[in-house]
Amino acid sequence: MAGLKAVILGAGMIADIHRRSALLGGAQLVGVMASTPARSRAVAHDWNTLALESLDELLALQPDVVHVCSPNGLHQQQVTAALAAGAHVICEKPMAIDARGAEQMLVQAREAGRIATVPFVYRFHPLVRELRARAQAGDFGPWQLLHGSYLQDWMLSPLASNWRVDAKAGGPSRAFADIGSHWCDLMEFITGERITSVCAATTITVAQRPVSGAGSFAGVGSGHLQKVETEDAACVMFRTQSGVLGSVNVSQVSAGRKNRLWFEFDGQLRSAVFDQEQPETAWLGGVTSSETLHRDPSVGAADARRLSTLPAGHAQGYAHCFEHFVADTYRAIAGEEVDGLPTFVDGLRSAHIVSAVVESARSGAWVEVADTFQETYV
Repeated sequence: MAGLKAVILGAGMIADIHRRSALLGGAQLVGVMASTPARSRAVAHDWNTLALESLDELLALQPDVVHVCSPNGLHQQQVTAALAAGAHVICEKPMAIDARGAEQMLVQAREAGRIATVPFVYRFHPLVRELRARAQAGDFGPWQLLHGSYLQDWMLSPLASNWRVDAKAGGPSRAFADIGSHWCDLMEFITGERITSVCAATTITVAQRPVSGAGSFAGVGSGHLQKVETEDAACVMFRTQSGVLGSVNVSQVSAGRKNRLWFEFDGQLRSAVFDQEQPETAWLGGVTSSETLHRDPSVGAADARRLSTLPAGHAQGYAHCFEHFVADTYRAIAGEEVDGLPTFVDGLRSAHIVSAVVESARSGAWVEVADTFQETYV
């Protein structure tokens, strides 16, 4: 939607991706607020926009949409301010540091009548939409096993640090809330299954990290060491509402794995495999033969073709997913019906799964995933 006035709260790696996607979506960037006034002024200079010194300035700016890209512990306060200013909201995940905060944010967005979305952007790979369409058509048959992993290595060094290490800033879960949430959202989005219970174990492989961290994927931190309270890796088993068993391994300390979200969904008739680092192909397994499915805008499901904006053989990737997500959010703001757009409902759903994983890792027991939303919850 052209002509939207956008503000970005946050100035790190993901904020810059939001900025690029907003501009490509036709928005005008009218302000940015970073961690300090000095940082805000520096980023505003680089981005050719206005530096905000406080959330109070949102009321005067009257933006159409606010992109919340700050540390998790700030999300709820900033979303509340954005909604109070009359803006629609895109809020990074996790929405809040706990499910209660996420539910309060959903209530606020609904009461304000604003579009509120969460960037589960891997939904926007064309082949993800193709696999979803085939699953809905029954091509895979009843699901037998749902498994996979999401592996990174950017926290492998004992000197690596980030605000996510601090539970007060990032919440009680790091690796699972940050990337495991993506895997679970994608699994439920494609298969139609919903996780009802989890059995989880987590590990902290680096006991202490520097207090002052670099940005995400940006190298080592500095300063004296602090105790690490959030997990470096997690192993999660789960059951779905229809009784399907599944598992996912999540790690930010797997050497050589940069951003490998991988899954295999095994059905009675066929299996599907996808690796988001190789998003131009998916593998379809059968008993008598298997095939490699290639992204191609001329074939396949309508939604997959819509998101396939380059000719076959011209690789699309993560940035294109983000651009499509923001563009679809802007279309929803314009009043269009948009299929597959991840909203605060999905963000709350993710928060409930994260909460269950944290509780299971603490107790060592299977934990039920909350799956209710009460309008009166405050």
